[in-house]
Amino acid sequence: MLILAMTDEMYETTALERIAKDHFGMDVDIDKVIIKDIDVSRTAEATVFLTKKKQLLVYVHGHSRLLLSDIKKIIARMGLKAELYLPPKGQPDYFDAIGREKFLEVFPGRGHIKDEDIIFYRTLAPYNPALVLISEVKNGEIYKYDSDVSGDWRVAVKFAYRRIKTS
Repeated sequence: MLILAMTDEMYETTALERIAKDHFGMDVDIDKVIIKDIDVSRTAEATVFLTKKKQLLVYVHGHSRLLLSDIKKIIARMGLKAELYLPPKGQPDYFDAIGREKFLEVFPGRGHIKDEDIIFYRTLAPYNPALVLISEVKNGEIYKYDSDVSGDWRVAVKFAYRRIKTS
């Protein structure tokens, strides 16, 4: 029984590493899965893991359409502080491109579009699955969605993490 559990865990770890490489172009070597497949909405789940380079990442996937704005809300409600929302592989300006496209749908006559103009429209980019690099776990607690609890969120696991930037 223990061998089957270890095999399943290794398979899931390998699957996460492959998703990170195939969908986001990021080579990750998972050191430890902090918490896996927790509910973060009625239709989405998240897995929080630590790489061997001591980077904390969250992988979010759902059965319905998710936007960058949804992922931002989920990350904040989980008690995490995002450092980087990784764009799909091969599209480094994915969020800006979608933001410009959405902006032009609303304001078709505008010529010169500044970065400040598309801040809101970037959040309308489809983002499922999502991979987010985390800079900090606020209050040392990671939360999960639970509709039975007042406020809909409860502590899933206690985990202290803060990324210290180096040059």
